Amino acid sequence: MSDSGIAVTDDVVIVGGGLAGLFCALKMAPRPVTLITGARLGEGAASAWAQGGIAAAVGPGDTPDKHAQDTIVAGDGIVDARIARLMTGAGPERIRDLIDYGVPFDRDNAGNPILSREAAHGERRIVRVRGDLAGQEMMAALIRAVRETPSIRVIENYSVEDLTRDGGRVAGLIAIATDADAGPPEIRLAARAVVLATGGVGALYAVTTNPLQARGQGVAIAARAGALIADTEFVQFHPTAMDVGQDPAPLATEALRGEGASLINAAGARFLAGVHPDAELAPRDIVARAVFAEVQAGRGAFLDCRSAIGERFEDAFPNVYKACTAAGIDPARAPIPIAAAAHYHMGGVLTDANGRTSIDGLWACGEAASTGAHGANRLASNSLLEAVVFAARVAEDIRAIYPAPQPMPPPEVVSDAEGPGLFLESAAIARLRRRMSDDVGVVRDHDGLVAALGDIADLERQGGPSYGFRNMITTARLIAGAALLRTESRGAHFRSDFPDADPAQAKRSIFTLRSVETVARTAVPASESTYA
Repeated sequence: MSDSGIAVTDDVVIVGGGLAGLFCALKMAPRPVTLITGARLGEGAASAWAQGGIAAAVGPGDTPDKHAQDTIVAGDGIVDARIARLMTGAGPERIRDLIDYGVPFDRDNAGNPILSREAAHGERRIVRVRGDLAGQEMMAALIRAVRETPSIRVIENYSVEDLTRDGGRVAGLIAIATDADAGPPEIRLAARAVVLATGGVGALYAVTTNPLQARGQGVAIAARAGALIADTEFVQFHPTAMDVGQDPAPLATEALRGEGASLINAAGARFLAGVHPDAELAPRDIVARAVFAEVQAGRGAFLDCRSAIGERFEDAFPNVYKACTAAGIDPARAPIPIAAAAHYHMGGVLTDANGRTSIDGLWACGEAASTGAHGANRLASNSLLEAVVFAARVAEDIRAIYPAPQPMPPPEVVSDAEGPGLFLESAAIARLRRRMSDDVGVVRDHDGLVAALGDIADLERQGGPSYGFRNMITTARLIAGAALLRTESRGAHFRSDFPDADPAQAKRSIFTLRSVETVARTAVPASESTYA
């Protein structure tokens, strides 16, 4: 950080060190920016864990229009078609950008990208790195590029927990140290533009493939500032998280099923064949519910790679192989136990095509944003594509509005006292995560959602003072409240009491925190509500 009393010119602050945040910072260069992240670059970001790859229409016979159509179909009736076409149309150019930044995508002897196919894609369009290392290698390349870009100031180990406002616009943020050696326990940064690239919500659930830092803080702080929020009921559950007792659960990439792996129960029976014509390559929500049903019925669920991949496993999918062997499993010879796990959030802070939110001075991109590109159910490997496409658009938009940087004051130390820890409320957090998995998870119903809202209210009363916990509570309420309001089943949102889609509800959910608090107040008995 800058020394006290020295003005700095980086009046754009990007929050988050995942793919969207890094890409946005690079696209802003040479305009000065600050990138602030709750961990060291490369740690705590779900982007680094992405295994399958990035979807883009770069193969022979494929087109952005075909890609957009697959995206729209997977989104189950509420994808913003204009946004989907914008995203897929920019895909090839963003792949070229990533190559220029040093991402070593797999290529054949002729130099063409080696492509794989994943669920609900009509073409082979997943661009990979060494099988299942796409996220890791993309992040490594962009981190190197960021470290080598002098216009990017990086502040590590500070978690942004609240926004500051000046009248009707965002004017900066408050961040707290996540490491005792990071610096002052709490700082305030002024900014003309704040970009939220804070990632997803998986850590709100007891079973997740996301880093534990993915607790929805970006959505919470934007909602508390008054921003419009969208589609929070749509949480995608990955059907093949490895059920080996780890938190987070290691991910067994969907590319394994793309290579022919099958899903079986403990009796060795394939259970997807009678559920959907595409069997193991059905949309993720269908596969996740089938896995969930087998586990709930006591039959267990397993990913069988023995015949389809076998001895090629270690070379073809080194990350998954390493996770398997660490758990004592040889995937070439034994099926992998699996469970459905919170994986990706289609909802978030409502943005337009340029990443602008409903509040002046605030942009969002990546998983923290809800662009409308994913609808009710994200198409596999579109997450990394959305991150880079809209991060680039955010950078372009901010440069157009603020072509010249404005001197800003240095970070202000809010207090020299020891700040509250992010996760001191461990028992309360464990209770919240279990409640979310039980009642706001793969299968939902009215009574469970009301119970979840009541428990969230009770946890809010009893919880400790940390910003981190308050933000978790806020985002959990936004998810559960939106799920209660959507009285149908669509995409990743399944209500057992409303198992069919309702054509009248084939539209996005857009709301404020205040409106969701009204839902909670109405649904939860007064004796159980913080709003009584």
